[in-house]
Amino acid sequence: MADERQQEIRSGPTTSRRRLLSAAALAPALAGIPAGARALSAGRESHARVEPVTTTAADWADVRDVFGRPGEMRRFMYHTAFPRRDLRIFSRGILIKPSLALGTHVSFVRYADGSTLLMGDVVVTERELQPFCDLLHRHGITQSALHKHLLAHEPDVWWVHVHAHGHDPVAVARGLCAALKRTGTPPAEPPGSSPPVDLDTAAIDAALGVEGAVDSGIYRCTYVRRETVTDGPLVLPAGLGSTTSVGFQPLGGGRAALSGDVVMVAGEVQSVLAALRRGGIELVELHHHLLTEEPRLFFVHYWAVGDAVRLARAVRTAVDATDAVPMPGGAGL
Repeated sequence: MADERQQEIRSGPTTSRRRLLSAAALAPALAGIPAGARALSAGRESHARVEPVTTTAADWADVRDVFGRPGEMRRFMYHTAFPRRDLRIFSRGILIKPSLALGTHVSFVRYADGSTLLMGDVVVTERELQPFCDLLHRHGITQSALHKHLLAHEPDVWWVHVHAHGHDPVAVARGLCAALKRTGTPPAEPPGSSPPVDLDTAAIDAALGVEGAVDSGIYRCTYVRRETVTDGPLVLPAGLGSTTSVGFQPLGGGRAALSGDVVMVAGEVQSVLAALRRGGIELVELHHHLLTEEPRLFFVHYWAVGDAVRLARAVRTAVDATDAVPMPGGAGL
């Protein structure tokens, strides 16, 4: 042993450096990580941005067939909704409509390199949560966030943000469906028109500076970040993973339950939180939705009950503290 130490001293720092490099090279294999994974991860950092490409609903026919329900094109995104109509969730004594805060939404986007990105969030009960996550892992679908969107509510539900990137969207859709089958997500209903809501939507639009839309009894307004947002090398289309959402559930007499979230960069967070509180809006959660986006984005979910137009004005002060613009086409994920 002493002879080996003397040899290392005589050979100088070169031998020690070689041993360190060898150990570093072996580390991924010793940890059970495939050899190519480390190189791929390192290489992605230097790759040029990859842009989304335009598709049509027909391009996603195989995904639609797996889901067993129609989707819709939202510019670059093929969007599918799975509302949890099976759940009766009360928050602060108010029965929450699925389209306000209990909707599972997923979107697929095709990219110029032929790859496909899945992104969305899924509503699960606390009893469903662990089996659902197990199935996601089994099918290679990652979880980028796990949290709440509502204050105290019964029964307990959670929101799981899902993410997958690869070249086989049908396999991803099948994996997601396998996980959804471990939940009580009901089958699709026949499409129908949304009746008008009992709110002064023109005044809400004026207060928020954006044209909203009715979605299954909810009036919703949406903003997107002004800057380009990327997920690794992938450029995210406006409305995917970076939206500010404002939802109003009519309660009668011009009142509404307000639920939504504001997307922010770090330097905007405190101004937005303060603006919401000054407007009498309750803070629910502050968190991330993604893992590798640039710029780094934060989301604050909020809740309030009161006059819808007054609440819209209060939300507008918070939105004005961010670099956001109205969503093109008025809808996003």
